[in-house]
Amino acid sequence: MAFVITSPCRHEKSAECVEVCPVDAIHEGTNMYYIDPDICIDCAACAAVCPVGAIFAEEDVPESEQQYIVANARFYAS
Repeated sequence: MAFVITSPCRHEKSAECVEVCPVDAIHEGTNMYYIDPDICIDCAACAAVCPVGAIFAEEDVPESEQQYIVANARFYAS
């Protein structure tokens, strides 16, 4: 399971998560950052530094944020 960035990240550009990711799995999109589920090693370093509490383990993503599981994967599908 990968970590997932959810809606609190929209329009947030702090990028602490990018700086601590040991495998370069986080990249900037137009409105938010995304985690590549194929690269993420589940280390949780990103979640620990997220200033807006937007990053969750996939199995812990709140029900209202489930669409971001697909959004993160779709960002890397192209």
